[in-house]
Amino acid sequence: MRPVLLIDFGSTFTKVTAVDLSSEEIIGTSSAFTTADSDIGTGLEAALDQLRRAVGELAFEYKLACSSAAGGLRMMVSGLVPELTAEAARLAALGAGARITRVFTHELTRRDLRAIEADPPDIFLMTGGTDGGNRSCMEGNAEKLRSVSPRFPVILAGNRQAADSCEDSLQDFKVIVCPNVMPVFGTLNIEPVQREIRALFLNHIINARGLSRASELLSGILMPTPSAILSAMKLLADGTEREPGIGELMGVDVGGATTDVYSVAAGEPSDINVICKGLNEPYAKRTVEGDIGMRYSASGIVADIGEKWIAQCAGLSESRCEALMDELAADKSKVPSCGQDVLSQFDFALASGAVDIATRRHAGTLEEAYTTSGRVYVQMGKDLSRIRRIVFTGGSLIHAADTLGIARHALFSGRYPMSLRPMKASILRDDRYILSAMGVLAEREKEIALRIIKRELVNLGEIGSDDSL
Repeated sequence: MRPVLLIDFGSTFTKVTAVDLSSEEIIGTSSAFTTADSDIGTGLEAALDQLRRAVGELAFEYKLACSSAAGGLRMMVSGLVPELTAEAARLAALGAGARITRVFTHELTRRDLRAIEADPPDIFLMTGGTDGGNRSCMEGNAEKLRSVSPRFPVILAGNRQAADSCEDSLQDFKVIVCPNVMPVFGTLNIEPVQREIRALFLNHIINARGLSRASELLSGILMPTPSAILSAMKLLADGTEREPGIGELMGVDVGGATTDVYSVAAGEPSDINVICKGLNEPYAKRTVEGDIGMRYSASGIVADIGEKWIAQCAGLSESRCEALMDELAADKSKVPSCGQDVLSQFDFALASGAVDIATRRHAGTLEEAYTTSGRVYVQMGKDLSRIRRIVFTGGSLIHAADTLGIARHALFSGRYPMSLRPMKASILRDDRYILSAMGVLAEREKEIALRIIKRELVNLGEIGSDDSL
């Protein structure tokens, strides 16, 4: 036996997974409440005690971890034009596992600077201009940012001709200079920035999140949890030289505070008559909806999709749903009891709404346009209509009585005919919360991690779109 330990310091729960590399099997899993407010090692030890009671004492070959504890990696980004450099910066940050708290475009204002001071980020990503293009906006923003009293790492990834001046203005900050995220108009170069974000996470954020003492017990904390899940999704889709993947896919992770959506697909138009507009999006893409979640952000679901929709989906009256919202606001730890109760009905509606909203925001869209040759369609974002596999994770989906009913809301709907979501798909469920653990394991054992993922995911069957949604 060659046991290894994989740990996910989540915002709510610390999850541990023991894997035997020899048999390529999961030995056991357990979880405990994350204790980030005190000593995060307390929650880890509680989870390990549960694991020991289940599988006995193990001499782990190594211990690896990912983390989103205490809110994960909080970033602010700035760019010149919303549709171009600011969007490129946003894609780079999200793909690296960050949670973006603010996006600034054009010149920073006094109100912007006050907002930065009031809620400083863990990392500030500054972009703007193509190489050889506009440099005044980025240089001016660097000069203004120096007046902000908190000091945080700043990544410069804009016009390379502006980097020296910006670095001089930000001498009191830790500054990392990266290649431009958009060196040429319309061309993305986000991988170097993502590597630096991950390095900053390892070297600086761990201390700020109370993980430093826990990290002494580990062989390494490798990445933010969303980055680990994206890594697992990409591995599952693409495979390795010796172990095939399953092809293009989408993933949905509905949490208590946020809903993350992943796609590993080219996303090119399915019709030759469709014209693409905007940046070419990354093949492996992640979006996070900070206002959409099952407990801390439940009000965001209702605000977006409507009280009437939630009530109809839950099969409850609007007044009953309002009362349940008040209960969840007062006690965010409430979970449905065994069997079918009103809270499980309400949670079904909340999860369905979260999946609907988040997948629509993630997928590309079509819009009509008219030229001298007649009507054409313009695509913004990725066309995911041909994806045939969707992976679901998160407690509200894993423990739901009707996961397929929730999953159906990730598909094309006649209510939103211009949203390029999948037409039909096989639904795969991460029943044992292993995706983040396998993303971490893949840093050392890609093929073992891939084989475990393929074996562990539960195929719930194929569903098609329903225009009545």
